[in-house]
Amino acid sequence: MLFYRGLKPALGWLVLWAMLGCNSALAAQMALDQAHASVNVPPVELDAHERQWIRDNPKVTVASVQYPLYLFQDEHGQWSGLNNDVLKRVSAMTGLQFEHQESFSTDHMLERLQTGVADISTTLAVSDERKMFLDFSHAFGGAGWVFVGHANAPIVESFEQLANRVVVLPARHALEDLIRRDYPAIEIRSVKTYAEARALVESGEAYATIENEIGAQLYPLGMLKVGGLVEGKWEADHLAVRKGMPQLLSILNKALEAFPAAELRAIRLKWLEGISPTPVPSIWQQLVEWGCWAMGVIGVFGILSLVWNRRLAAVIKLRCAAEKELGDQLAFQHALIDSMPDPVFVRDLQGRLIICNRSYEEALSVRLDQMHGRLLIEVDAFPEATARMLHEEFIAQLQTRKSRFSKRQLLFNGGPREVYQWTVPFYSGDGKLRGLLGGWTDITQRRTESGCRCLQ
Repeated sequence: MLFYRGLKPALGWLVLWAMLGCNSALAAQMALDQAHASVNVPPVELDAHERQWIRDNPKVTVASVQYPLYLFQDEHGQWSGLNNDVLKRVSAMTGLQFEHQESFSTDHMLERLQTGVADISTTLAVSDERKMFLDFSHAFGGAGWVFVGHANAPIVESFEQLANRVVVLPARHALEDLIRRDYPAIEIRSVKTYAEARALVESGEAYATIENEIGAQLYPLGMLKVGGLVEGKWEADHLAVRKGMPQLLSILNKALEAFPAAELRAIRLKWLEGISPTPVPSIWQQLVEWGCWAMGVIGVFGILSLVWNRRLAAVIKLRCAAEKELGDQLAFQHALIDSMPDPVFVRDLQGRLIICNRSYEEALSVRLDQMHGRLLIEVDAFPEATARMLHEEFIAQLQTRKSRFSKRQLLFNGGPREVYQWTVPFYSGDGKLRGLLGGWTDITQRRTESGCRCLQ
């Protein structure tokens, strides 16, 4: 009886795990359907300029190309797919209405964005060429690039294998510039679509093509064979916005930041789970697996039933205490830096802004969310010459790792000011350089304030 009472909790946990494992896809679908059915989607917090922009531009035109699972038209001609579900959620959070406009190739889609016929796209990867006329939102997922070659040819694992061979790509492919620059021995042939590229590889007119690893598994391979991943190149999922629409980009970024992580996982699970074929195990493999399970269950049931609850309670208690302590520390740090009367900022190894206090925002008349993750020369916080000079000083100081304290005159957007500027490198706990901590004291302002007090 005592053994059974100790065994009962373990049996309950085992049944629960089995139910969760067998029904993970169903649970994800149910969670997603419940989210879509909810009419009380909390709106994202927007500023006055962004709300006015939505009132002036209630409809956003989406340049959409058929890209199965991510974006496609169903049998009723309605747009569907992972990215369409993301747009629906963004629409519910912001009030924007997205209107799809079909494009027939990547080149056609880029042309529409360049000419202003369309406002955004959901299926474009980032490249240097595209950054010239597009801004990209925060990432909300992604996949790798894979080589696709002929089934009778050796499997393609790297660009080096493609030297002096023909690689076929859709026109203006995200990796085309990189290949031309870094691998000039590869001959690139351009076509309109991925379907045409695959056909040329099957016919032997081209040696290989490069596709998203999700897309490469969508169609029967036939005479094709999926090779290795393109090393170091991850195709993140972004919303591409044509330049000149900073309010729209800010609205989309805020919506993506507020997007519930659980719902995003459920959307991806709904569309992308199970596209890769699962190999069927042999009878011997099944017997070995069941034998291991049986031995494992017999060996751990007794210990699990006795120590599980106590250990779980101890872990939860420690984790809650650690989270509370960390939360208190972060709250104290934010309060401390915001209470400083002088502007203070922190930048990373590339000079991008990590955090600043309210005095910094007030001194430059720019909010943190407009500067976060950006270089000083990328925001309109200082005159261009001052911003470039300060950015170059930051980079030089990161190389020398020397602290800097100087009294100098700087040209702000509001005019010249005499300041006492300081910047010091800061390091992680293991001694690695992480960036710069800096700020300044406005001597001109202090003198003015002192003079005002004297007059009183």
